[in-house]
Amino acid sequence: MNVIVRNLGLIEYAGTVERMRQFVDGRVEDSADEIWFLQHPPVFTQGQGGRAVHVHNTGNIPLVQSDRGGQVTYHGPGQLIAYILMDLRREGIGPRELVRRIEAGVINFLNELGVCALRQPGAPGVYVAAEKIAALGLRIRRGSSYHGLALNVDLDLEPFSRIDPCGYRALKVTRLKDLGLDIDCAAVANALLPKLVGSLYGEEYAVDFSLASGAVLDRERGKTDWPGTIPNNAELRHTHGN
Repeated sequence: MNVIVRNLGLIEYAGTVERMRQFVDGRVEDSADEIWFLQHPPVFTQGQGGRAVHVHNTGNIPLVQSDRGGQVTYHGPGQLIAYILMDLRREGIGPRELVRRIEAGVINFLNELGVCALRQPGAPGVYVAAEKIAALGLRIRRGSSYHGLALNVDLDLEPFSRIDPCGYRALKVTRLKDLGLDIDCAAVANALLPKLVGSLYGEEYAVDFSLASGAVLDRERGKTDWPGTIPNNAELRHTHGN
């Protein structure tokens, strides 16, 4: 079964959510899973569990109600989004295991950069010390996931001061730039992808990425590096299992 990875660039939030819903509703038994890498223009999003008390002053940044789980957060340029469209029934996992696998992929990626990242019990996401660097929010529909992960790379963190991020008034956020890492979202996506795929689907699977140009990059079983790049508006395929 293939996993298709799309690099969608900078795209508007509400339209992307609608596109994900359409994808999930149109799935059939043998539909490939997809991972979408992208960024959003500045936007606050309020999850299904969100409360107005956690939104203080949005200013000129729009606030959009979302169907994902969780509370309010901020998205903007310089934050890498990875939306995970996975058939959970086919993988034989539930939402909690999916969260664990996403977190593990991010932690493995950050650890390889020399960043000591960890989970916080009862607070989904990935943290460096007590500061949140990656937020998670998911929706399960017809047995499949959508929404996913937001990793702070070099975005402006000021808008987080206008909300209680993820519903926590005292929660501080950080970004790779503040950890001394001079890296952009494209480079992060290229490095994160094999870690995320490996965590989601298991390192026991050989990874075989095919670029739009027709070149094939093979990552042997057990190997942890992947020398590829994700071309804009292209598809890559990871074959595993049957």
